Amino acid sequence: MTPVELSRTVLRAVRRAVDDGELDVAVPGQTSVTPPGPGGCGDYATNVALQLARPAGQPPLRVAEIIRERLVRTDGISAVVVTGPGFLNISLRGTETALVREILRSGHRYGHADRPTDRPTDRPTDRPTDRPTDRLVQLHAPHEVRAVVVMDAVARILRSQGTLVRTSCAGRPEPEWADILGVDIDAYGTPDAPAPSDVNARPVPAAPDAPAPLDVNLRPVPAAPPADPTPLGRDAARWALLHPALHDRPRITADHLVQRESNPLFRVRYAHARTRALTRNAADLGFHAEPGDTGLRGTQAAVPETVVQDTHDTTALWHALADHPRVLQAAAAHHAPDRLARYLVTVADAVLPLLAAVLPRGAEKPSAAHRARLALAEAAGAVLAGGLSLLGIDAPEHL
Repeated sequence: MTPVELSRTVLRAVRRAVDDGELDVAVPGQTSVTPPGPGGCGDYATNVALQLARPAGQPPLRVAEIIRERLVRTDGISAVVVTGPGFLNISLRGTETALVREILRSGHRYGHADRPTDRPTDRPTDRPTDRPTDRLVQLHAPHEVRAVVVMDAVARILRSQGTLVRTSCAGRPEPEWADILGVDIDAYGTPDAPAPSDVNARPVPAAPDAPAPLDVNLRPVPAAPPADPTPLGRDAARWALLHPALHDRPRITADHLVQRESNPLFRVRYAHARTRALTRNAADLGFHAEPGDTGLRGTQAAVPETVVQDTHDTTALWHALADHPRVLQAAAAHHAPDRLARYLVTVADAVLPLLAAVLPRGAEKPSAAHRARLALAEAAGAVLAGGLSLLGIDAPEHL
């Protein structure tokens, strides 16, 4: 279903609501459907309920629910979710399989941009245009451990979106920042006259006609002294510094090392390790991943308005995986690795309930549904591994 066809489908749903007497409005001649914005999900979103709420004399959420009830019964639409003040987020049938195939084909690079691109500065989550740019982004951080780790992660994320990046620190980097925390800095000193660095310097050549570099100073709130993150080790220390928003003070405690559900880093790494274990276990049982129908999403019941949700409903996981490219674009545009860290927690929490349903039980034979569930789990594992890598954190095969 194309966006034009989906727009017409939305208007037909409005027409049916008017004919049924649930909405008393003039059906608009057209409405737009666009990729979901921040906080949205699915393939497309529309604000038609917000447009009709005032003339209908009803709250936007009520109008959205009236339209949603009719859209979910439409062929080609698999799910409709209302978010925010009344946005309708629409998922199309068949897109789930294509999404999993794309993720498995791209692996850890799913969501990466192959070439530098121009993006509108006022809409950082928009999809990139096709116009390449060689503009260099010069990141500069004060001589402080959190600022340097944040800069390192921002550089990784920007490079994943095709941006040329050079990093510098106000002073000579401490040896443990590289040896323990894995920080990679191109130079130290002032941004306009940096001294050469001993930390794996990587000068970035700019094209002769490239625009002037974009200077970005990163100054996140530092950890309260005398907190030292290095005793936590690379993975826990980087997570402790990157997971909080840049305006929040990070907690440098041993809580980041505990292997329990209350530790979000553990949940993310555990979910990845479980997906890898499922791949090994499936190979032992003689089957492999094949994208397709998992049989786990909500299905229509005998009463058309009713949606029966399976215990392992994967709707939230599909939406989270589809959002990965937009999350990377937003994290790059806002220089905010915490957005990526929190997103990985969302993916982990969405995939963990699925994992118990991937392998056959007892005398059950592996079916197409089991292969599809394994493919979905592997896709989630690839997204988790790729995201952790951009944060400079290891994604373990065993945990």
